[in-house]
Amino acid sequence: MRIVLTIAGLTLREAARRRVLRSLAVLTIVLLSLSAWGFSRIDAEFGGLTSGESKFAAALVLNLVMFGLSLIAALGTAFLAGPTVAGEAESGIALAVLARPVRRVWVLLGKWLGLVAFGAGFVAAAGAAQLVIVKVTTGYWPPDPATGLALLAAQTVTLLTLGLLLSTVISPMASGVVAVGLFGATWIAGVVGGLGKALGNESVERIGTVSQMLLPTDGLWRGAMRSFQDPSLLSQFSEAFEGHPFLSADPLHGAYLLWAAVWVALVLAVAGLAFQRRDL
Repeated sequence: MRIVLTIAGLTLREAARRRVLRSLAVLTIVLLSLSAWGFSRIDAEFGGLTSGESKFAAALVLNLVMFGLSLIAALGTAFLAGPTVAGEAESGIALAVLARPVRRVWVLLGKWLGLVAFGAGFVAAAGAAQLVIVKVTTGYWPPDPATGLALLAAQTVTLLTLGLLLSTVISPMASGVVAVGLFGATWIAGVVGGLGKALGNESVERIGTVSQMLLPTDGLWRGAMRSFQDPSLLSQFSEAFEGHPFLSADPLHGAYLLWAAVWVALVLAVAGLAFQRRDL
């Protein structure tokens, strides 16, 4: 266990030195700054709105900005996960480490824990800053922010686990591109499924359902959106929720959370097997 924690710490330290981290910081600061300006303009531009309409606008824009943060986290973790295995294997660093009596599965697990700490820490810090910005500028505070941030962190963990698996079989750059591409494709499939539900088309709705089972990122994202919405919005603006990509009316069931956890465990196990058999 000590070797796993040691490798996790080294992975965090290595991630902090990469240029990807600086790019993430710049993108996050830009997004938070733009969102602060945008939220400050909600009351100025729509001063005649009722309290319910103001909450609706704040919740809608908050979900939009949180999606931007989740996209930044997805890009960062996907392109950090790639070099942790494929990059080190190509450079020969992995061979130097594994020449000692260290099991490959311990190395992979340590790297995964380090990336999880990085991704979850980023989501917690950036998400909390965004919530404070919304509170200061509009007075809106979501009903369950802790759950929302936890689900965003779970989404990040899901994607970085996929990126780690891909990095055991393909190059670092390719693994990042494929992981982010699948993230975007799953989100689009979720939007299509939502439109199918709004239109009463079960075949189209099934597209979103299947995609959320194959890659749980979009399902976790929709649960996070609901946590950032005021419950009263569901009754006041129920028609606006139908098929909207940044509003969610359906609760996230415990069975789906269990499936997401099982999915991560299965993918991590497959990554361990692939890394065990990889030639270094």
